[in-house]
Amino acid sequence: MRYKSGCHTTFHHRYHLVWAPKYRFKVLHGDVRLRVREIIRQVCSEMGVTIINGALSRDHVHMFVEIPPHVSVSDFVRRAKGRSSRKIQQEFEHIRKRYWGQRFWQRGYFSTTSGNITDDIIMRYLDKHTHKNGFSPAS
Repeated sequence: MRYKSGCHTTFHHRYHLVWAPKYRFKVLHGDVRLRVREIIRQVCSEMGVTIINGALSRDHVHMFVEIPPHVSVSDFVRRAKGRSSRKIQQEFEHIRKRYWGQRFWQRGYFSTTSGNITDDIIMRYLDKHTHKNGFSPAS
């Protein structure tokens, strides 16, 4: 386990996050999948969140991330979901028609720290679900 350091902190905050499109529609494929992936990566970069691993399934997003102490999990998820929802609906007319209520993502999300289970178990789980368009750092 490697710790990260900030100006006045040393930390190792890792979270497994999962959220899904509203009604669990299977819309995360093709150009929509690539655009969601790009937007979430931008949000991570802006907020100092490190993507350790992740996967975009057709009907949900899995991420294993390291979030610095000055960023709350809820703020990160709120920004990632909010920005991706707005941009996806602006850029893809078929999505805007399907989600006429202005909400692309379901209301909630799942979050757990890697303390309950080991990082290795999460990594193996995500590797099983990783597609060629996942969030792996090498791609």
